[in-house]
Amino acid sequence: STPLLSSPHVSSSLLSSPHLSSPLLIFPLLISPLLISLLLFSPHALSLTDSADSDLELAMVRHQPEGLEQLQAQTKFTRKELQSLYRGFKNECPSGLVDEETFKSIYSQFFPQGDATTYAHFLFNAFDMDRNGSIRFEDFVIGLSVLLRGSVTEKLRWAFNLYDINKDGYITKEEMLAIMKSIYDMMGRYTFPCVKDNAAFEHVEKFFQKMDRNRDGVVTIDEFIETCQKDENIMSSMQLFENVI
Repeated sequence: STPLLSSPHVSSSLLSSPHLSSPLLIFPLLISPLLISLLLFSPHALSLTDSADSDLELAMVRHQPEGLEQLQAQTKFTRKELQSLYRGFKNECPSGLVDEETFKSIYSQFFPQGDATTYAHFLFNAFDMDRNGSIRFEDFVIGLSVLLRGSVTEKLRWAFNLYDINKDGYITKEEMLAIMKSIYDMMGRYTFPCVKDNAAFEHVEKFFQKMDRNRDGVVTIDEFIETCQKDENIMSSMQLFENVI
């Protein structure tokens, strides 16, 4: 079967969803590109066939990930799902590591109508948990597990970490504007409806009007989680892709 989000046309239609006009643009735009990465790395992720030599395969790459049992304990994926994800990951990245340039080139293939490099940079940094310039298989599946099957709070913490570019515990207007511009750049100018030039700035202003409860000019993790949990659009959008694997 054809993987979900396997073409740029599908991805751009998701990106121009009704949530785009919402004051808070969080999970549809965050997860849609993420699933493109997932399904590019694992083109057979939706047909989970077992492999008797998966454990041997795990041991043969130059960067050996954690054992399947440990990854099962750290994620909400089954053994078969992890095997399938790993086979796809290994096919794309035989070394077991993804560097930022590879990550950017993957995104560029799926967003030919725009420039995905800046958004890919931010997303790469969110996955690169130990900040060493590469994404391991463990980093990838742990992040996916949170976004696809984590609790509401876990998902929102992951999203906050993406928006908190300098990782100081606060989202500033400058950080949010950089993220929003990168998303609109990735979408390109050929989406429907057309994106206005000042759309990113307007989006940030609406975001802070709703999120910045004490009006101190920054959004904390507590403000972010509390506001999101009270927003029906965000809560419903977080459930969109839970059963994709």
